[in-house]
Amino acid sequence: MSKTSPKPEKAAFSSLLPIFAFIKPYKWMVVAALGALLVTAGVNLSLGQGVKFVIDHGFIAGSQAQLQQAVLVLIGLISLLAVGTFSRFYLMSWIGELVSNDIRKAVFNRIVTLHPSYFEENRSGELMSRLTTDTTLLQSIIGSSFSMALRSALMLVGGLVMLLVTNLKLTLVVVACVPLVLVPMMVFGKKVRKLASSSQDAIADISTYAGEIIQNIKVVQSYSHEQREQHAFAQETEKAFNVAKSRIKQRSFLIAAVIFLTFSAISVMLWVGGSDVLAGTMTG
Repeated sequence: MSKTSPKPEKAAFSSLLPIFAFIKPYKWMVVAALGALLVTAGVNLSLGQGVKFVIDHGFIAGSQAQLQQAVLVLIGLISLLAVGTFSRFYLMSWIGELVSNDIRKAVFNRIVTLHPSYFEENRSGELMSRLTTDTTLLQSIIGSSFSMALRSALMLVGGLVMLLVTNLKLTLVVVACVPLVLVPMMVFGKKVRKLASSSQDAIADISTYAGEIIQNIKVVQSYSHEQREQHAFAQETEKAFNVAKSRIKQRSFLIAAVIFLTFSAISVMLWVGGSDVLAGTMTG
């Protein structure tokens, strides 16, 4: 009886596990980056309370001194957020560059020790694409995507806690709207991931095809196949363009749907909250 294949998400995650071996030498930089990330997440969550302080103790209280004090507190939080964001982005981007550089060297060192038969079975252009394009993609994941995902997770948990503490009624409104935003993200997101993988493969095919033609340019020219190869290469680039166009279209639909549903949910929350303010059951 054949074993069931692992889910794509688990397979993708397991394929990223070896990267942690390359991150380990820079663990203290990772710790510093995570510390900056925690600070920025905490300050981001505090900004709402800062705005609340400005409105309730400044505008509504009608006190110039309290308004000035509240604004200074808000500026302090924003300054701390700017410093923390700089530190997080700089450190994570630096780590991403270091790790991708180490991976490139490790891959190249491995390639040059392989048996010649391996290069007969695998095209050189594809190997070059994996050595350059794919490692650049890993750099983006380590330096940007991972930190943003972790920051978003912290903001989600911390935001829900602060919402529950601030106002239970508005929190329930927000939570009720969450599935409306998640559904299009799951539907379109799955299509975008699939098309992104196809786009990556198409770029690798272009690189492979061009590399083979350039390596054998004397043979191509001796048989006067220049126009034929130009036409074939144009077809390869057209296929890559069509895949990229589909990916961009799906991603555009995803962004538009999320923006519409998110701001619609915020509008509903403002309506409910505004009604409570007018009724005197909640401060401005």
